Amino acid sequence: MSTNTRLSIGVSLLGVLALAACGTTGKDTAAGKAPAGPVKGGTLTFAVNTEPSTCLDPHQSPADVAGLFTRPALDSLVSLDAEGRIHPWLATKWTVSPDQKTYTFTLRDGVRFSDGTAFDAEAVKANLDHIVNPATKSQLAAGYIEPYKGSEVVDAHTVRVHFGRPYSPFLSALATAYFGIESPKSLKQPQDALCKKVVGSGPFVIDEYVVQKGITYHRNPGYDWAPEGAGHTGETYLDKLEIKVITEDSVRLGALTSGQVDGIASVPPVNVKQVRADSRLTVTTRQAPGGNYNYYPNTTSGPFADKRVRQAFRDGIDFATIVRNLYFGAFQPAAGPISPSTDGYDKTLEGKTTYDPAAAARLLDEAGWPGKDAEGYRTKDGRRLTIRWAFLKSFAREQRDTLAEQIQAEAKKIGFDVQFVSGTVNEWLEKYPKGDYDLVDFSWQRADGDTLRNLFDTSAIPTAAKFGQNAARLSDKDVDGWLSGALDTTDQARRAELYAKVQQRVTDEAAVFPVYVFNYLLGAGKKAHGIGWEPQAYPTFYDAWVEQA
Repeated sequence: MSTNTRLSIGVSLLGVLALAACGTTGKDTAAGKAPAGPVKGGTLTFAVNTEPSTCLDPHQSPADVAGLFTRPALDSLVSLDAEGRIHPWLATKWTVSPDQKTYTFTLRDGVRFSDGTAFDAEAVKANLDHIVNPATKSQLAAGYIEPYKGSEVVDAHTVRVHFGRPYSPFLSALATAYFGIESPKSLKQPQDALCKKVVGSGPFVIDEYVVQKGITYHRNPGYDWAPEGAGHTGETYLDKLEIKVITEDSVRLGALTSGQVDGIASVPPVNVKQVRADSRLTVTTRQAPGGNYNYYPNTTSGPFADKRVRQAFRDGIDFATIVRNLYFGAFQPAAGPISPSTDGYDKTLEGKTTYDPAAAARLLDEAGWPGKDAEGYRTKDGRRLTIRWAFLKSFAREQRDTLAEQIQAEAKKIGFDVQFVSGTVNEWLEKYPKGDYDLVDFSWQRADGDTLRNLFDTSAIPTAAKFGQNAARLSDKDVDGWLSGALDTTDQARRAELYAKVQQRVTDEAAVFPVYVFNYLLGAGKKAHGIGWEPQAYPTFYDAWVEQA
């Protein structure tokens, strides 16, 4: 959901990635004079517009901010670059068995967690077992390695990971913060303790996480195992890193323009041109891979169980115009369920569906909603055409609440009574597995076409026992077969062909209402340099540094 909860009720990454920078503006100093170079010392302060909600631990949480908040402290076995290539990190090399069911990793020697525990094969096994343990209640990571059967410790620096079936996206899954390697000693704590603090081998050590306030870190002394391809080696340039939670757009932007913080996430779209025009500031954008910010209709119960009603809602609302007007071009209207920067994106979807309120009206007539009540809403047998939207306003980043209200108003014009069913996160989490909703909204960032399996495979339908991301509750044997076939092959052309079939089918079935492609809008002051990017398009700080006064 990136609750962002990478559901958005706000979450990650897999396969070959073409992470697109959809617009980058860079100015090193107000006078255009390049800085002397990276200097060591100082604190970089960064502000974000949301937080991981109730849990920091990325093994448990699906929130994109859980990845952002824990990546400074957590290393991964491998890294993924902007071209989708896998590189060594805590694993120096690996092999894949001919049947693609076993991955064997050779691990780096000399790595230690910040609590003094040694990194070894037992630590890798402990982490993977922790992720899939039902007691962890993983809402994201466990779903990425569903065929996992177990890990075998060969020796201190060799581990074999076994799957019950071929699983081609595994390496790119490992590159995400959601598979960040935590100290096996810390994993023995209760789950709620891990929600407050995670311990890794990363370049920073977490000092304190305060809900609704933010998180602080200090440099990990002696760190010397950065991923291949990093901008430097050894310890971080920064002495300290601080990430603040500032949910109000105007306040967060004001903190940047006044110099109270060095950088911010989510520059308000209405202010992007203003920030770019300010010689003291820069704006960098990065398109996120994975599921777009989409609306998912419940295809199994309620009005949207009828395909014609789903099609009428999709085609009778001008989503593209609403997105363009609200976001001033900062976000692009979505053509399909996944973004163009996702491996396997089907470009032929662009223009396939069009705004057609007349056709929507005919579809509602055909679906048995021909009447209209005094307020203009469609009716059937005296019942109003009502859509219950499970909407978490408290997590409505990027003006999603304003967007939702505009969609509600447009839906009324074609006869839908859209009602927001708000509540707490816990109330939402109770309704979601039961399918007690007609409509749900979220984004789902992941750098691989396999994100489609998370979103539309029958096995991903949420239940009381399993937190799945198939909010549309779609069960289609063809879709399941195509997604399964994509797991069996590392041939990228074949995978793209299968993923295109899935995208076409879910579009034809109106099992998703694509809304917009999320772009990370990062604003920074002139003294901040070297902020990098995770492949799933959120910032990293290992190479970051700040000019000293």
